[in-house]
Amino acid sequence: MKVKRIVANIRTNDIQAAHRFYHDVLGLEVLMDHEWIRTYGSNEEMSVQISFAAQGGSGTPTPDLSIEVDDIEAALSGMRNAGFPIEYGPADEPWGVRRFYVRDPFGKLVNILAHQ
Repeated sequence: MKVKRIVANIRTNDIQAAHRFYHDVLGLEVLMDHEWIRTYGSNEEMSVQISFAAQGGSGTPTPDLSIEVDDIEAALSGMRNAGFPIEYGPADEPWGVRRFYVRDPFGKLVNILAHQ
């Protein structure tokens, strides 16, 4: 058996609220929409990963999601322009990433990062 995909499921009564954060700012496509569930993603090949953490590194809280982007400054600017407050960073971390934390519309702490 081989794991092909891992999907994060976030409980909400407002499915539409995800659109501005995940589609408009981060650029993810709507891959599936059944009204009661909407899945955002990318057709780009991605690694299957799941992490377990005691903290978020550098003494930060453990994020609910980590999203790697190719342009951290564009992601940061997009979040700020959309009015999503940055809770940590941007920071150049000793393990070779530049990142920031932001909360999505559902209160989930999202670690947005790029490898340096």
